Amino acid sequence: MKINVISDTVTRPSQPMLEAMMMAKVGDDVFKEDPSVNTLEEKMAALFNKEAALFFPSGTMANQTAIKLHTQPGEQLVCDKYAHVYNYEGGGVSFNSGVSCKLVDGYRGMMTSEQVEAAINPPDFYHSPLTSLVCIENTTNKGGGACWDRQTLTQIKAVCSKYKLAYHLDGARLWNALVAKNESPEQYGALFDTISVCLSKGLGCPVGSVLVGSKMMMEKALRIRKVLGGGMRQAGYLAAAGIYALDNNIHRLTEDHRRASEIGAVLKELVFVKKVEPIETNIVIFEIDEAVMSVDKFLQKLNEKDIHIIGMGEGKLRMVTHLDYTETMHDALLSFLKGL
Repeated sequence: MKINVISDTVTRPSQPMLEAMMMAKVGDDVFKEDPSVNTLEEKMAALFNKEAALFFPSGTMANQTAIKLHTQPGEQLVCDKYAHVYNYEGGGVSFNSGVSCKLVDGYRGMMTSEQVEAAINPPDFYHSPLTSLVCIENTTNKGGGACWDRQTLTQIKAVCSKYKLAYHLDGARLWNALVAKNESPEQYGALFDTISVCLSKGLGCPVGSVLVGSKMMMEKALRIRKVLGGGMRQAGYLAAAGIYALDNNIHRLTEDHRRASEIGAVLKELVFVKKVEPIETNIVIFEIDEAVMSVDKFLQKLNEKDIHIIGMGEGKLRMVTHLDYTETMHDALLSFLKGL
């Protein structure tokens, strides 16, 4: 039995999701004539109480579009040193927008409002880049699926308002945060100018992310998406998967969170595990004590049992629970770890 906990992106559409996709009404979305895409965008905008939404083939493209919307070449955005837009989007911040990143040394990918304010360059000091945007990631990937405290996000919003900065949320795993913290999309829609949310991670879709914001912003985003090559034709087959996921796959994320917590509890008991990051959602990040067992040896033992995880660099390993990680797989993984 293959057990793949590399990422929550490895899921495949369930049979009911496939049926919804095959039954989708489609048209040419480049002409805004795909009814399923239009329905998904309307549904997502309503969820966040925003004026409009735009469907994207990837979260990276959605984030890059948002950065382009809010900045001009030569300017600077503020983000945590762990932020996805800085670490995992191929340098797109500079390539696509000509923007630099001011990195903040936060806690598990999360900054305080004081840190954000201290990172803002004086607007009248023309020797430094003009700060124009603050980017937040919730949950934090490199931070081990950590969830931001909404009061902190509200305080950062006040800083953005004070300095007239745009405020973007990379909500690739926002669904996990909403479930874990018992919060609502509307609460986030009220804070951020733009929000990107992923459908192909926790919600089990094969493809897709959505960017939400004002009607004017999404009209501009449509042009940027075109420039980036993100215009799709009969994308309703993919949008139908997103509609199904929103209706059926959000509340079950509690199962992923429980399993991740149980994995972490077992790892903490192993003599060769040096550290396990706090677990709030579906991501487990841990470190091996190389004096007891090498990382290569540990990974070899996993591979022998057809168990697949991923390295995060700096000696950190990661497991991510997801829709296709079943209870049977979970029991087998826990038993294997306990036997090491």
